[in-house]
Amino acid sequence: MAGIMQKIEKNVVPGKNTLELDELATELVFANGGVPSFKGYGEETGNPFPATICASLNSEVVHGIPAKNKILKVGDIFKVDIGMKYKGLHTDMARTYVVGECSEQARKLIQVTEQSFWEGTKKIGPNKMLSDYSKAAQKCIESQRFSVVRNLVGHGVGRELHEDPQIPNYYNKKYQDFKLAPGMTLALEPMVNVGGFETKLGQDGWVFLTRDGSLSAHYENTILITEGGVEVLTK
Repeated sequence: MAGIMQKIEKNVVPGKNTLELDELATELVFANGGVPSFKGYGEETGNPFPATICASLNSEVVHGIPAKNKILKVGDIFKVDIGMKYKGLHTDMARTYVVGECSEQARKLIQVTEQSFWEGTKKIGPNKMLSDYSKAAQKCIESQRFSVVRNLVGHGVGRELHEDPQIPNYYNKKYQDFKLAPGMTLALEPMVNVGGFETKLGQDGWVFLTRDGSLSAHYENTILITEGGVEVLTK
């Protein structure tokens, strides 16, 4: 799936609309023998997700719906989240891209969001506590004066797109904590805001936006806990 994301990245340019990028993603997923994980997700609610990718711009945190009138412009930061089912198993990954040039603050936000994933992943392995990831990711983010989104979290992933456990990118005692074991597959996904951590749900019932209108970045990989540590499957 990482190869698919690289091909999408090459098309993240000013003037592209996000529906074009979704159509490209759909073509690539099927060409690689997969099925889009997100398309039709939530059908039981009567408001299924209509696309292969989540396409979120600037203050949109996650779950942005691609649209023909959603056109990339210089200075935007653009989040692509994609899931694919392949041979009965799901993988899930996300990246935040710069469209042309962007502000120094936006560039730093993107860098710290990715860094928080890797700092958290350093704490992961067999017999390590799940909360060690959460604490390390939060420390990395807040040390740079950004905030961690709190009402959206990572998750287990495998035969279903979303499985237990829920994996926050900050430490909170209400979330289940336990020792990690070889064979577990997890989707770790820091979501980081320039301003406050609060979000609001958009009118379409899918997109989450920062409540204060500040920029937000997202970085996600599917990882496997191994006997010797951790393997990033969507690297």
